[in-house]
Amino acid sequence: MSEFDALLSKLLELKPDLSKSDVEALIAKKKEKIGAGYLTDQGALFLVASDLGVTISEPPKSEIAIKDLHAGAKEVTLQTRVLNVSPKKQFSRKDGSQFYLRNMTVYDKDSAVVVKLWDEKANLPEMTNLSPGDLIKIIKAYVKSDLNGQLTVNIGSGSSIERTETESAIPSIDSITKDVSELKEGDNNVVVSGMLDGPITFSEFTNFKGMPGTALRLRLKGSDGRSMRAVLWGKTDSEMPKVIPAGTKARLIGVKAKTNQQELEIHGNESTTLDVQSEKQVEPLVIRILSSSKNENGQKMILGVDKQKQLYNIIDTASITESFAQEDVLECMPSKLYGNNVTIDSESFVRKIDEDLPKLADLRTKITDIKADNNTYCIEAIILKAPDRRNVQTKTGETITLSEMYVEDDTAQIWLKGWRNQARLLDECTIGEIISVTGVTAKQGLEGRTELFVTPYSSIKKKN
Repeated sequence: MSEFDALLSKLLELKPDLSKSDVEALIAKKKEKIGAGYLTDQGALFLVASDLGVTISEPPKSEIAIKDLHAGAKEVTLQTRVLNVSPKKQFSRKDGSQFYLRNMTVYDKDSAVVVKLWDEKANLPEMTNLSPGDLIKIIKAYVKSDLNGQLTVNIGSGSSIERTETESAIPSIDSITKDVSELKEGDNNVVVSGMLDGPITFSEFTNFKGMPGTALRLRLKGSDGRSMRAVLWGKTDSEMPKVIPAGTKARLIGVKAKTNQQELEIHGNESTTLDVQSEKQVEPLVIRILSSSKNENGQKMILGVDKQKQLYNIIDTASITESFAQEDVLECMPSKLYGNNVTIDSESFVRKIDEDLPKLADLRTKITDIKADNNTYCIEAIILKAPDRRNVQTKTGETITLSEMYVEDDTAQIWLKGWRNQARLLDECTIGEIISVTGVTAKQGLEGRTELFVTPYSSIKKKN
């Protein structure tokens, strides 16, 4: 039905004593009186309705698709699904006044777009209850271009958001989820799934603007067996579940794929949702201590191994493992478990037990069998080239310390390196010594060769 037919039907409903032909005659008379070239049939209908003492309103415009948005559009109505929602942030204007902003990414069957919620709209209580996949209607929004030329939908004082329960052709989150192995360069606002592979780590840093930042780093393994690095910028551990077991299936909602140093990576931000799909019950962790050290904060850092020869990085923030030594077997209920990274605090349960678990000698790998897979290895080798310590300048202008030495066993040779504070682990080593190296990570070096890197949990001991 056209807009004119809808308005005509409304008028006939309000004036049942008139027929359609009566109204058409009044329209023709009105157009004749006003003069040719000034009125359409629809415009004349509005005037006829006014003469009859009734008011008809223009029917609401139908929703438009995201792909049809353009800068400058006003009073836009969109039917979409939520992809992700960011926390609200407070900013200062040039005049010193404060305002709030919250970003939300939405999608329909063709495209996705960022929605900006300003001031009181950023504080709407219902925003905290929205979940990925929820169907919503955005009403009377306006469209602008951001500094990068990307279109954004803006929700101001005259706009609103409604949750809807109607049937929709917009695909669900489950139906747009793809395996991480299917990612391609340039993919944006996508949902990927895979198995968590290796440790999950948090870091704090200062960016190139001198502002503090945080990041969550992990790896997802796809159905093809290959593992891909993921970095979620702006994420903090307070937003994460306390327990994320290794080998758990996980989904990242709202990420993009980009190539970094010739390797495809997944990048997300503070809006990205990490959906951990685990039904595993949290059980006590039983490990044998392979090595221990203290970090710069005086906290004990333990490298341990379980019955399945899985290595764990354990940090004791409450000094409750001070009485434990290398080779001891401990049972603990950690306060946090992210893959192979474990945190023990004052509320954790810890005790020493007697159980048969692998020892360090059972974990050693021959150098020829090491792969650049970001896994942790233990080796025994002889030093062929003494440690060489030097300063290296990064792309951001930061100067950091690198120490490296060349080692071999009876199968192959490999470079062993330490960055920053870890460089000191190599300082006491000399050429010709046989060393036992525990808990080093295998990665691809700058020249494409496989290299070993010490971590805060690594240890190097000399053999007699």
